[in-house]
Amino acid sequence: MAKVAFIGLGVMGYPMAGHLAMAGHRVTVYNRTMARAAKWVKEFEQAGKGGHVAAHTPKAAAESAKIVLMCVGADRDIRDVVFGDQGVLAGMKAGAVLVDHTTASAAIARELHEKAGEKEIGFLDAPVSGGEAGAVNGQLTVMIGGGEAPFKKARPVIKTYAKMMKLLGPAGSGQTAKMVNQICIAGIVQGLSEALHFALEAGMDANAVVDVISKGAAQSWQMENRASTMIDDKFDFGFAVDWMRKDLAIVLAEARRLGVSLPLTALVDQFYNDVQKMGGSRQDTSSLIRRFRE
Repeated sequence: MAKVAFIGLGVMGYPMAGHLAMAGHRVTVYNRTMARAAKWVKEFEQAGKGGHVAAHTPKAAAESAKIVLMCVGADRDIRDVVFGDQGVLAGMKAGAVLVDHTTASAAIARELHEKAGEKEIGFLDAPVSGGEAGAVNGQLTVMIGGGEAPFKKARPVIKTYAKMMKLLGPAGSGQTAKMVNQICIAGIVQGLSEALHFALEAGMDANAVVDVISKGAAQSWQMENRASTMIDDKFDFGFAVDWMRKDLAIVLAEARRLGVSLPLTALVDQFYNDVQKMGGSRQDTSSLIRRFRE
C-alpha cells in the first residue's frame, strides 16, 4: 500500500480520501479549513492500517508521498495549492505522481504537466463524474490525461473510488473529456425538463410516462435518477447549479479557443443563470425545470 496525500476535502474529496484510507493506504490530508481536515482524521483514524494525519500546508502534505491527489474548486485554487514555497510541487520528490481530480481548464492541466515534468514528477489530469453519491459509494468515472507511466503508478490508488477510469491521451485530455461530459449533461437535463413540463401540461401522469419511456431509446441516467424528483420539485441532490455554471464557462471558453459553435450549451448556460437568479444556486442541476414553474 502506498503513502499518499489528498488535497481538498470538499464534497467530493472528503469521501474519496476516505476510500483511500479504508483501502489501507496511509493518507495525509490537507484542507484550507483545518477544522475539516481534523474532522476527517478523527472519522478515519482507525480506517485501514491507520496512521492518517492532517498537514498544515500543501507542501507538508506532499512530502514523502508517492501519489498526491487533489480535488479543489477551480484553476485559481489549483494554483494556490500547487505553486509557491508551500505548494504541493515544493514538497514532492522526483518519481512521485500528482493527480488532479479538479474539473478545470485543459490549459492549466498542460501547465501542471510541464511544471511537474521539470521536477521529474508525473502528472495526470483526472476529473471525475458521478457526483457526491459516486464519491461516497466509490463509483466514480475518471477521465484521465497524461502519460502511461504515471497512469500505471496511480491506477491502483485511483481504483479505490472509481468504477471506471481510462487514459484518453496527453495532458489536458482528461479535462477535455470532462467538457464533453458536461455538454451532454446540459443538453439532456434541458430536454428532460421540457419533456416533463410538456407531459404535466398535457395532463399526463408524468411518473407513469417516465416508467414507460425509460425502457426505450429516451432512457438516460438523468431520467432514471432525477425525473421523479424533478416532478416532485425536489432539488437537494447531487451537483449544484453554481458548479455546473463554472464547468460550462470552461467549456464555452475552450469552444471559443477552438472556434467551435456550441449553441445548445450556451443557451442552457443562460437557463442555469435564470435558476441562479431564482435563488437556486445551491440546488442540483435538475432544478432547470423550475424555469417552467415560475
